[in-house]
Amino acid sequence: MRVYKQKIELETSTQIEFIDITQKVEDVISASGIREGQVLIFSQHTTSGIVINHNESMLIQDFMRTLYRIVPVSDRYSHDLFELNRATSSDGRSNGHSHCKAILLGASQTVPIEKGKMDLSQKQSIFFVEMDGSRKRDYIVQVIGL
Repeated sequence: MRVYKQKIELETSTQIEFIDITQKVEDVISASGIREGQVLIFSQHTTSGIVINHNESMLIQDFMRTLYRIVPVSDRYSHDLFELNRATSSDGRSNGHSHCKAILLGASQTVPIEKGKMDLSQKQSIFFVEMDGSRKRDYIVQVIGL
């Protein structure tokens, strides 16, 4: 059993953004030399997520609209008040809504690898989902197998 890990940096440009990282993950798998196993894609950020879905522009608009509807920016979030009241380390963002969106999506996905390729369907893509952009971000790709 072998393990290969790589951190990939990216820069987001909007508050909510779906970035297709499928090719980057495939590149890491190829560099690993692992042919059978699994790949873990993980975001260490509490205001972003990793999801698998169809990369179709109108559908991505639907995803964003759904996230805004379920967790509106204009709602009141205790997290935002806590930072103001406690003078904790803050970057000046009122981002309670971003944390709440992130908990709905999750921080990681795992995909099986067969014959050196991810076992995704033709319509599945892997997305890094930004919910508190624009920022410099990164994610970890860990390949485990033989």
